[in-house]
Amino acid sequence: MKIGFIGLGNMARAIIGGMLQEGIVPKEDILGSAKTKETLETVQKEFGIEVRSSNEEVAAEAQVLVLAVKPQFLEGVITQIRNVVKQDTLIISIAAGKTLSWLEEAFGGHVKLVRCMPNTPALVGAGCTGVCVNDAVAQEEVQYSLRLMESFGRASLVEERLMDAVGAVSGSSPAYVFMFLEAMADAAVAAGMPRTQAYEFAAQTVYGSAKLALETGRHPGELKDMVCSPGGTTIEGVRVLEENGFRGTVMDALLATVEKSRKL
Repeated sequence: MKIGFIGLGNMARAIIGGMLQEGIVPKEDILGSAKTKETLETVQKEFGIEVRSSNEEVAAEAQVLVLAVKPQFLEGVITQIRNVVKQDTLIISIAAGKTLSWLEEAFGGHVKLVRCMPNTPALVGAGCTGVCVNDAVAQEEVQYSLRLMESFGRASLVEERLMDAVGAVSGSSPAYVFMFLEAMADAAVAAGMPRTQAYEFAAQTVYGSAKLALETGRHPGELKDMVCSPGGTTIEGVRVLEENGFRGTVMDALLATVEKSRKL
């Protein structure tokens, strides 16, 4: 089965790398197109995949077609390829804000559509991807799509109405986590720790805390309480965070992200 990529940026590379590492498809069955010759050469050298000089060539050859371009360029790309895409091609879009109905209208027909929302931790095989499909996609194609997305992290099937929430809690939130991480490191530096060491301690702590939550399945509040000894240092820090509206501010930031996504 030929899997084609239109767009070979960071997210496409994460997907390709995951597929190859998991052995889902051989490199000879992956082909891609990109805006620049330099990108084509770089990706071909990195992964050994087939490259094509035009989007139309990729769309015509692929049985599974991944649209990995930015949302503002997606309509132009679909205009280029919609007349050469085969009726039974499984089309996967990772463009934020572009709904299944928008995609169907852009293609001018009832095609097989999978809409995905991956995030940047996919670049290190730790992504989290929301997936929704239209009614033209068969159950085995749903499972295949999930398997592709799980090759570089976790993936879950969700109702399309939740995709804006997916974008907030996983797509945008790495930026907020990095801000939190940076603030933690800044505090450690202020307390006398060298900058490089401060980033290492902060990053490992965020990573380990997330791993603990995922692997134990315990409620975040319960895990928080495990760290807070009576009259201790941690509960004092929690008190300061609550006084400054930490949880409310995080919620407001994510809900603002949801509203922005709905307007795209």
